[in-house]
Amino acid sequence: MESSSDEEEVHTFVQVVSDKYNPDNFPYSRGQGLGIVLLPTPPGSPVKDRLFLPSVLVLNDCSIQKAGDAADIAAVCAHVVELDLSHNQLSNWEEVSTIVSNIPHLDFVNLSMNPLQGAQLDTGLAQSFSRVRRLVLINTHISWNSVYTLTGNTPLLEELFLCLNDLTSVAPPGRPCPSLKLLHITENRLRLWSEVRKLGLMFPRLSALVLANNPLQSVDDHQEALSRLFPELHSLNLSNSGLSRWEDIERLNLFPKLVEVKAKGIPLLQPYSAEERRSLLLAQLPAVLQLNGSTVSEGEREDAERFFIRYHLERVDQEPPQRYGVLVQKYGELAPLAEVDLRPRCPLVEVLWGERVETLGLSLEQTVGDLKKTLRARLELPASGLRLFHVDREMCHVLGPAEMRCPSRALHSYGIRDGDQILVVLRGAGRSSSGRSSSGRSGPDQATA
Repeated sequence: MESSSDEEEVHTFVQVVSDKYNPDNFPYSRGQGLGIVLLPTPPGSPVKDRLFLPSVLVLNDCSIQKAGDAADIAAVCAHVVELDLSHNQLSNWEEVSTIVSNIPHLDFVNLSMNPLQGAQLDTGLAQSFSRVRRLVLINTHISWNSVYTLTGNTPLLEELFLCLNDLTSVAPPGRPCPSLKLLHITENRLRLWSEVRKLGLMFPRLSALVLANNPLQSVDDHQEALSRLFPELHSLNLSNSGLSRWEDIERLNLFPKLVEVKAKGIPLLQPYSAEERRSLLLAQLPAVLQLNGSTVSEGEREDAERFFIRYHLERVDQEPPQRYGVLVQKYGELAPLAEVDLRPRCPLVEVLWGERVETLGLSLEQTVGDLKKTLRARLELPASGLRLFHVDREMCHVLGPAEMRCPSRALHSYGIRDGDQILVVLRGAGRSSSGRSSSGRSGPDQATA
């Protein structure tokens, strides 16, 4: 295909394909390497005769500005089903239409980051997208008129991505697009629920709506309107929105089929801990099966609902939400949970060494060996030959001192309590070195004789 010197300065779709998939760059046999298939070379177009493209064609960031020869596109793209043209220089819908209309089995098109702002799209050009099911228009600054022209001529369209388009409002709905199931409209500037309502009217069969990173202030509609607005909605993402009232969360229950919700990073939840956020959200959304990406078990739901009751029981100065009454009917008015101190117990004991008496707080998680090291340092005792005896303040008159023989045994296993005594004796020493027990009896030499 001959090109003028002017045309050579413009990157076309055909030229980029020919350069990227030229068999001279891929010295492989038929069917090998990057999915490229080499064809025989009868007379005709050199592009057509020399290569056949893979079904998933990625031409992102190739500086493509124009389509090139439509016949060549049709010749090499007969089996292409996915096309990524993101980060190119396509600024004219006519050029885009020439590419898309000559790929007969195209299912997915990504036009993200192409400068389509202000480009005019008429019905004839939009009809070239009639077979497309998934369309990505991220950061193209496409107008709502063009969006509605596309959706009005894509009867198979199921997924639409309109992220990062600086959208502050939604144009009045045109002809509804009943085929659309997934709408990604993240990272825009939608603030009012009245704008979201237009999306519901335009796409009445939505199953998933992703509104994350929009400064949406509320879910502000009455019950009947909300129950009709998104009748098929299963999944809703409101993360990093501006929601600040529990009433907005409660209204989500009016969507009849909603079972998956994401609501991270909203102002409403900032004062709470991570555990409180999940429990309070979950208790307000009884039909939700997935919350913030995690599956909800029945046990977790019950724990969250009980937490919800106790949380509002403690706030007598606040009007409890409607959900509180429903859960009280289910569980009754629950008593506050008992506070359990899980800190290690440190009873105070008397350590007796000769005539010396020391009061010591014991960590019962340490071992007998650990205690001996502590006492050697504190009482300046010899490094070996040390014996310890536990005197139970309540049972000493019956049991007498009990030698703590095993260095690896934990102190809690001796049942040591406040007021007990630890007698320190050097091996082979008499009573004078052992001191007296609190019962007035002689030291451990007599008890163990």
